[in-house]
Amino acid sequence: MRDLFLLTVLISLFFGFMLGNRPLSVPDEGRYVEIPREMVVTGDYLTPRLNGVKYFEKPVLFYWLEGFSIKHFGLKGFALRLWPALFALMGCLVVYGSGVRLFGRRSGLISAMVLATSLLYYALSRAIILDMPVSALLSVALLCFLLGTHEPHGLRRRLLMWGFYLFAALAVMTKGLIGILIPGMVIGIWIVLLGEWRVLKTMYLPSGLLLFLLIAAPWHILVNRANPEFFNFYFIHEHFLRYLTKIHSRYKPAWFFIPVVLLGLFPWSAFLIQAVKHNLPPSWRERHEHRDTLFLLLWAGFVFLFFSASSSKLIPYILPVFPPLSLLIGRYLAEAWDCRDFPGIRTGYAVLLIVTLGLTIALIVLPHYRISPDVQRLGKYPYVFAAILIIGTAVTWFMSKRKNFRWAFLSLTATTMLFFIVVNAAASVADERSSINLASVLKQRLKPGDEVASYDTYYQDLPVYLERRITVVNWKGELEFGTTVEDTSQWMVDDATFWKRWDGPSTVYMLTKRGTYDALQATGHKNVYLIASTDDNILAVNKEMTP
Repeated sequence: MRDLFLLTVLISLFFGFMLGNRPLSVPDEGRYVEIPREMVVTGDYLTPRLNGVKYFEKPVLFYWLEGFSIKHFGLKGFALRLWPALFALMGCLVVYGSGVRLFGRRSGLISAMVLATSLLYYALSRAIILDMPVSALLSVALLCFLLGTHEPHGLRRRLLMWGFYLFAALAVMTKGLIGILIPGMVIGIWIVLLGEWRVLKTMYLPSGLLLFLLIAAPWHILVNRANPEFFNFYFIHEHFLRYLTKIHSRYKPAWFFIPVVLLGLFPWSAFLIQAVKHNLPPSWRERHEHRDTLFLLLWAGFVFLFFSASSSKLIPYILPVFPPLSLLIGRYLAEAWDCRDFPGIRTGYAVLLIVTLGLTIALIVLPHYRISPDVQRLGKYPYVFAAILIIGTAVTWFMSKRKNFRWAFLSLTATTMLFFIVVNAAASVADERSSINLASVLKQRLKPGDEVASYDTYYQDLPVYLERRITVVNWKGELEFGTTVEDTSQWMVDDATFWKRWDGPSTVYMLTKRGTYDALQATGHKNVYLIASTDDNILAVNKEMTP
């Protein structure tokens, strides 16, 4: 309990520091806030809608949680990002608890800190998307099963196995069928490889499946009854076609997730290969004596291969491999704790030093090249990043030589936490794709009856900041399906309809890309009066306003 308390405080401070300091990133964060905002406004918690258009790409659990925050705390950045941070914390704590039970207290503590201070895990702990919640829920489900297999028949085993079904169902309610497919396949392969068929008799399948269906089925049944088009789009289009085809234009090569995992596990990827080798069963015959590490290896390996085989790949998809890899790395590092020269540790230091030097050189050189406006806005931050990395690595190297691995680990952990905190502080400075600045100008001018249009694009965060639905011109994108099943013609309009309104008696505001605005000006469109602009976007109105 003391460990849990200290870990909760430390990781909460780490994940919670400056949690609401930056605006919503687009498109994802804007989308996953606007859907629950509309639920709160309309009171319809059954059918998800985005800008008033039916949106069936994902289930509703995360929308309900975000809706709870919006209803009770408003549209504040910290409240909106609270749930991803809480799920990230839950993932770290369950990794700690499982590590203690499987490999000992030290392994549990190290595994939790490795997970919390991995680059991608930290980044997604403050991102309002579904990948952190589903990763945490899958982790709890799979670890409940693994821990349950260690218990004799009785209440504790039953509760752990029921925990598996419960959290798998919550994962389904967060991101669909992968919530049961991934744990089901991992467990199935593990049982086959070990020949542990008797586990099936002690998984409480009848009561567990009933619990699973009681949680996962009702919303799917009710939303399908209210929206007959739901089944085909949700199950066929968004599950099978998304995975098997390039329908979403997110194709990446099969090796795409290799660098993602290596960079996402930074800095602990320096010890990844050693940890995997250390945890592998020495031989096929000895696999039964390493059943727990084999389960973790299968978990990480199956998730990696499953998403690598998909025709649709995005960086956050791979997050569920991080908890098992953290446990494997934590077990390996725990055995090196009091040593000065544990096998593979020196190699890890060398890799870490090379990578850090490369990053440091890149950060020092970066500001001198006009790669993008985002980089230029960082100002002196790259030099601060470089200083933290080089000083922290030097201290870690010194500790490894003069002390033992314990001190080197603590130094590396502290350096990583400081580095990520400073990078997060810089993120709000660099990213100006958000419409928040133009929305704040617009909000001061808006009057009842005024129309706001997003021209030739859709600013996913704009309805959130304006707290109202907007008109979308010449763009359908992910909203195309919703526009075909009900009449949205009043606010999803074509070019001709928009310009007819623009030339009408009502006040119409337009947000668009700077390039689009320049093209409009070049073609001689009249009555387009510029109000405000950023590097990327402009805000205009159809009537010349008096000062």
